[in-house]
Amino acid sequence: MSNRRDFLKGMTLAVGAGSILAGSTIAKAKTKAKTPSAKPAFNMSGYCAPKIPKVRMAYVGLGNRGSGAVARIPYIEGVEVVAICDKDKKCTDKVQKLLKDRKLPEAAVYAGSPDAWKKMCQRDDIDLIYIATPWELHTPMAVYAMEHGMHAAIEVPAATTMEECWQLVETSERTRKHCVQLENCCYDFFEMLTLNMARQGMFGDLIHGEGAYIHNLIPLKFSKGGHKRAYADMWRLEHNSTRNGNLYPTHGLGPICQCMDINRGDKMEYLTSMASNDFTMNAQAKARAKKDDFYTKYVDRPWRGNINTTLVRTSRGRTIMIQHDVSSPRPYSRIHLLSGTKGIAHKYPKQYIAFGHKEVSAKYMRVLHKKFTPEIITRIGEMAKQVGGHGGMDFLMDWSLINSLRNGLAVDMDCYDAALWSCITPLSIESIANRSNSVDVPDFTRGGWKTNKPVALKLAAATGVKKVKKDAS
Repeated sequence: MSNRRDFLKGMTLAVGAGSILAGSTIAKAKTKAKTPSAKPAFNMSGYCAPKIPKVRMAYVGLGNRGSGAVARIPYIEGVEVVAICDKDKKCTDKVQKLLKDRKLPEAAVYAGSPDAWKKMCQRDDIDLIYIATPWELHTPMAVYAMEHGMHAAIEVPAATTMEECWQLVETSERTRKHCVQLENCCYDFFEMLTLNMARQGMFGDLIHGEGAYIHNLIPLKFSKGGHKRAYADMWRLEHNSTRNGNLYPTHGLGPICQCMDINRGDKMEYLTSMASNDFTMNAQAKARAKKDDFYTKYVDRPWRGNINTTLVRTSRGRTIMIQHDVSSPRPYSRIHLLSGTKGIAHKYPKQYIAFGHKEVSAKYMRVLHKKFTPEIITRIGEMAKQVGGHGGMDFLMDWSLINSLRNGLAVDMDCYDAALWSCITPLSIESIANRSNSVDVPDFTRGGWKTNKPVALKLAAATGVKKVKKDAS
């Protein structure tokens, strides 16, 4: 049985709960280890919480992601936005107007203070909190919310340190509140198609998977104030200039883990990680510093390497490759490759499926789509595209979560997934710091993976959706 103390040795990054709201500093400190319980206080895998006929929601962090999430939720039945929070009152005002324009009740507003979210969490009329703040606040906010009786939904990554990963798991188990990492890429249409195909044995025994986050974000990372406040306080630039590892692994990793039933029939054993040097970001800081002294503080920092490649081996002998590159001029890609004994699926740059040396024909692809597209897509996929959010996958993610809570169903992604997919970051940092030596991956389920069942794909209940108006964004 994996011991937390073993996995926390050598981990170096810990950030205070209020550091980002108060300013944009990322401090390095040794993470304090704590021995986990030998067994889960309660196994959250497959747990069906009591039904909530109307899900009362609160939102904290109303920048690009948070405000977009509020805009989507009115199209799902059985939801009420009870409270909204952001340190910037302009953001709460904008969201309040959005609710008014949709002819929905005003939400209680919490703004103007770094700790306003705590006051919001002390309410007794919130069922679910949606956290879309800078990364360092994700775990402190989720833990506090669960301890105050709320289910927690967290934008990726759910945690930034090993200690935080264990905090999420143990708090979720102790409170029996769901802790869901909002990994929207698990709901992309091709990823869900291949998940169903994998479940039906179309690829045979899965051997290898690949996922990535390849997205040139240099202009946004260096932009003051950021893109629609997505990078306000330069918090994401701070991560990239002080932490050398795979900082954003979950977009490519989540769908692969679901296809391989990780935490539900298989588990990660160990990983090794390697990073290139930085060839672009420090040069960008120097060029900008010549024109603007603001960027001088970013010159000659220990920048994250341009590309990180992390390799994982599982207990069943499978391998997973995860790449991260947000600072090279490459086309966007999450790769999404599944390779099995009978076939292969691949998404970027060209989407194809093959059961031999040649890709299947366009005609047979249509047959596969018709046969294996999951019910959630056949029923509300077109509406999801209209509502929007990364081509509709954000809406499918929201709908699935609300549907689970309203109907007392197991969530698609639980606290063990949130912890495991997030822990790739601190473990990759440790591996790189030790010449890419392998690092054991903890078993957050503490043996539960051997008997945990995969999450069902078919809809067991039908939370409704509302008609999309032509002006919906």
